[in-house]
Amino acid sequence: MKSDRNASTANLHHNLILEDRANMNLSGVTDVDCFDERTIRLYTQLGELVIKGRNLHIDSVSVETGDMRISGDVWSLQYGDRDRKGPLSALGKLFR
Repeated sequence: MKSDRNASTANLHHNLILEDRANMNLSGVTDVDCFDERTIRLYTQLGELVIKGRNLHIDSVSVETGDMRISGDVWSLQYGDRDRKGPLSALGKLFR
């Protein structure tokens, strides 16, 4: 059963490079749910990612390639459910 899951994610990718806890380059981004200067919640091809810190700023986003650049003081990176790859429906948000 595990090989089925690996086969289904074989074409999906997500990379993250964090330099000096201040500059971050991401790939495989599919959607940005919400953001402010302390939290950025986004979705990658492999699931949810929450970035927390101070003075966070989205410098660039490419819808075509899924690349994103973030700057600021990064405190934590938290990956969520692998099965959640995009925004929830309105009903799903109520029960989240």
